[in-house]
Amino acid sequence: MPTLPREQPEPPPAQPHGARRMAESFGVDARRYDRARPGYPDELVTRIVTGSPGTDVLDVGCGTGIAARQFQAVGCAVLGVEPDARMADFARARGSQVEVATFEAWQPAGRTFDAVIAAQSWHWVDPLAGAVKAARVLRPRGRLAIFGHAYEPPAEVAEPFAAAFRRVAPDSPLNSGPARRPVDLYRAAYAKIADTIRETGRFEDPEQWRCDWERSYTRDQWLELLPTTGGLTQLRPDQLAEVLDAVGGAIDSLGGRFTMHYTTLAATAVRVGAS
Repeated sequence: MPTLPREQPEPPPAQPHGARRMAESFGVDARRYDRARPGYPDELVTRIVTGSPGTDVLDVGCGTGIAARQFQAVGCAVLGVEPDARMADFARARGSQVEVATFEAWQPAGRTFDAVIAAQSWHWVDPLAGAVKAARVLRPRGRLAIFGHAYEPPAEVAEPFAAAFRRVAPDSPLNSGPARRPVDLYRAAYAKIADTIRETGRFEDPEQWRCDWERSYTRDQWLELLPTTGGLTQLRPDQLAEVLDAVGGAIDSLGGRFTMHYTTLAATAVRVGAS
């Protein structure tokens, strides 16, 4: 799914983590974000936990605590780091422990962890600095696991979305891209993450994991999720309404629901060293 710009288009930063206004815009409706966004495959959570030396987890960019609660449910103690105080407050209200900071600025104060995870958030972190810091706070044989979903609805939904976005934000540089991005583009992004982890020299050779799954969405469910993505959080109400009307009409033409084929990808590595 395209990541949309702010109201006044400007050249995007060379790295997504430089777009701080967008990175910290998701808390505009933290309740909707938490209600609409999907969780992560249980098999992925289990694989991370069983592949780590213990159950102390640091969740980078924890948002409202969606991933944190899944790790807590299997017996982990989770500390979240989140730059948006609105998201952090919501996560705390749901039982998560959260400290407000960017990961780069966060102070571990001597604390170490068995796993460092980043669920749908690593693109907002400086990739090399983040991997180095993760190595520093991981215990011996601790695991770094960076993962997220490919959000690509079927063409019958994606194409009306793209057309409506071109109308409301005609100057966006993202309009030159396809309505749907192939999974191979997401895989290439995770391969780049793995290369950056490898570059630190502080981890064993990274692995890439993949989980494929499906979820059915009604019209209302998808229109609930859509405003939580990318720069849609920064569109004017009239712009957002035009996009949602177009997408809603497309889903109506499919009988009021569609099946989303999700691919959840991960780049993960074990910290080297015995101490």
